[in-house]
Amino acid sequence: MTRIEYAKKGEITEEVLRCAELEGVNPETLSRDIAEGVTVILRNRNHKIEPIAVGRGIRTKINANIGTSKDRVSLDEEMEKLDVIIQYGADAVMDLSTGGPVKDIRALMLRKSPIPIGTVPIYEAALRAAERHGSIVKMTVDELFAVIEEHGKEGVDFVTVHSGLTMKAVEHLKEEGRVLDVVSRGGAFLVEWMIYNEKENPLYEYYDRLLEIAYRYDMTLSLGDGMRPGCLADATDRAQVQELITLGELHQRALQAGVQSMIEGPGHVPLHQVELNIRMEKELCNGAPFYVLGPLVTDVAMGYDHIAAAIGGALAAWVGADFLCYVTPAEHIRLPDLEDVKEGVIASKIAAHAADIAKGIPGAIQRDNEMARCRKNLDWEGQIKHSFNPEKVRRYRAERPPTESEVCSMCGEFCAIRTVERALRKDAGK
Repeated sequence: MTRIEYAKKGEITEEVLRCAELEGVNPETLSRDIAEGVTVILRNRNHKIEPIAVGRGIRTKINANIGTSKDRVSLDEEMEKLDVIIQYGADAVMDLSTGGPVKDIRALMLRKSPIPIGTVPIYEAALRAAERHGSIVKMTVDELFAVIEEHGKEGVDFVTVHSGLTMKAVEHLKEEGRVLDVVSRGGAFLVEWMIYNEKENPLYEYYDRLLEIAYRYDMTLSLGDGMRPGCLADATDRAQVQELITLGELHQRALQAGVQSMIEGPGHVPLHQVELNIRMEKELCNGAPFYVLGPLVTDVAMGYDHIAAAIGGALAAWVGADFLCYVTPAEHIRLPDLEDVKEGVIASKIAAHAADIAKGIPGAIQRDNEMARCRKNLDWEGQIKHSFNPEKVRRYRAERPPTESEVCSMCGEFCAIRTVERALRKDAGK
């Protein structure tokens, strides 16, 4: 049985008990949310890792993407990125490799990673089709599903599948147009395949086949947004909303089949539309966990897109998004290096944490209260410990050390906290 089936029978599994312990929530409530499809646990039967819950009433999770391209292939560098992602607290990682020995890279990540691994199988299927047939559009349906089966068998915990991208959606795209038609790489592969072959998207037409594979490995389907907006001008348009409606229907079919699924979301969205997008997904998709890229609230933050995404991510998570996909400073420019990956994870972690405080997630405010007490006591080791990047804080302090050890170099002898504390002690002694 799958975890949804156990939950529907009212059986509290060890996996649910562990997730409930990690989240500080009631296991019966968590199990009920899994049965209702509003929470998922990311763990393939064949991947021996700590389970991670994503969904209603629990801590906002973040994902980090890594992977090779044809222009840059280095297994060592990708493994270093994985180490950085884990060190700075990402909850999951997606391997988006499209260059070099992609199967070997994935196998290495699955062996090494203590956190859930996600993939986009259409990438590898497209690569194989190009090698075998000379073109992506000549990929067969069986070849696509064979790759998905491989990923499940190997232990991949969740897969992005663009099942809501239909021929009807492509026709709307042709008729209405967009500034940036399709920015999803997997979505673009499928659009090209559909137009060339004049056939329906196999991930939609043969969705039951996809469900059978996911069921076999208790692998979560991340229902991808092939029509996600790639610029503010395309945000919340007909193509995006139509796909979202379809994804809501597919989510219900997955739930009925005992398969976990979550919905992927935009993308580039102006700040005043972020809440609308989250509430729309929750309504149209029956509360399914929402996994958003950012969202980025401006198109012009190149080099600082991690900040644009953190702004949108904090708001999105506050109003109901469950899973934030990080964005690095290198977004739209190049593959991220180690420093980009670190900055992307930290920015996303801050966004998720800020949202969890606002949502009243159990234990979220505790870290901030501890930081406040450390500042009150001029406890610098404590402040460093509770920061998101202790190494950076320690380095900054060492670069310009104050003349008096317990204060900062900005205020120095005029430290507000120390001044008032001294005055209060004096007053109390009268």
